[in-house]
Amino acid sequence: MKTRARGALYGLAIGDALGMPTQMLSRAEITERWGGLLRGFEPAPPGHPIAAGMPAGAVTDDTEQAVLLGRLLVRGDGAIDPRELAAALVSWEHDMAERGSLDLLGPSTKRAVAAVLAGTLPEEAGASGGTNGAAMRIAPVGIAVGPNPLTRSYLLTLVDHVVAASRVTHNTGIALAGAAAVAAAVSAGISGAGIAGATALAIDAARIAADRGHWVAGADVAARIEWATGLVAGRTQAQAAELIYTLVGTSLATQESVPAAFAVLAAVPGDPWHACLLAASLGGDCDTIAAMAGAIAGACHGVTAFPPKAIAVIDAQGLELAALADDLYALRSRPSR
Repeated sequence: MKTRARGALYGLAIGDALGMPTQMLSRAEITERWGGLLRGFEPAPPGHPIAAGMPAGAVTDDTEQAVLLGRLLVRGDGAIDPRELAAALVSWEHDMAERGSLDLLGPSTKRAVAAVLAGTLPEEAGASGGTNGAAMRIAPVGIAVGPNPLTRSYLLTLVDHVVAASRVTHNTGIALAGAAAVAAAVSAGISGAGIAGATALAIDAARIAADRGHWVAGADVAARIEWATGLVAGRTQAQAAELIYTLVGTSLATQESVPAAFAVLAAVPGDPWHACLLAASLGGDCDTIAAMAGAIAGACHGVTAFPPKAIAVIDAQGLELAALADDLYALRSRPSR
């Protein structure tokens, strides 16, 4: 449904913007400044290591790279050329630097893009990328791919698309598992699944994708999603936040941040806005965690589940998310897909 496709992109952007001022701060710092839970969009505090000077409601690299990937998917009729993606990411970073932003390419993406531009084969460039850059921007693939009903053969197809869109920067089993989990949950939500059903499909997709790409040491993403969602069951939001921050982890590592996003959704399954607020209040890489949680929650509940004022804040940035979501959904709706 179009409303769910739009919900995925707006949810991603809303979560990202809520987490912009809190990203890379400790939970103690966030609690001291804003209390245990954010209440809305906030400007970045003075002296912030990445976002200093950014106004309330501004999005970061999570949204901008997702939009970049989504537009490449539409332009490529559902296919991604890895060299084109690498070139687009370089162009994006140059543009961000010219704007004075410190929120540039992450470590895995920067290393892989440099390798591609130096002549390394795309399938080898991302051989060590284990951070969450692929998962943070993968939601457009979940919108574009997903026949109904949901079947295992569909999951195999979806994982193929995730790998194609991710391998140039994150061609490791851990990173691909995390990206596949997010894409599958978004895709399942758009097909009508709730949070629990979307999470179950995400775990299955993560298990499949873990066997793709290069092996690197790290915890199993599917197992950690299953564990993390069970960990917060029956907890208050405050209890869930502490458990996610102290046990699941909120770093850039895929095996921490992706399970953290699903744990947030397990703690707040019925309210996408409050799920994003909780995710953005965690600390660590919480703009990315909130972006992933927001994309999944938006896909499961639709764009109308977010406050109209929050939608207006995102629309004011000229991202044209509604049109992009509709174009991605049109790719999904083709019988051949």
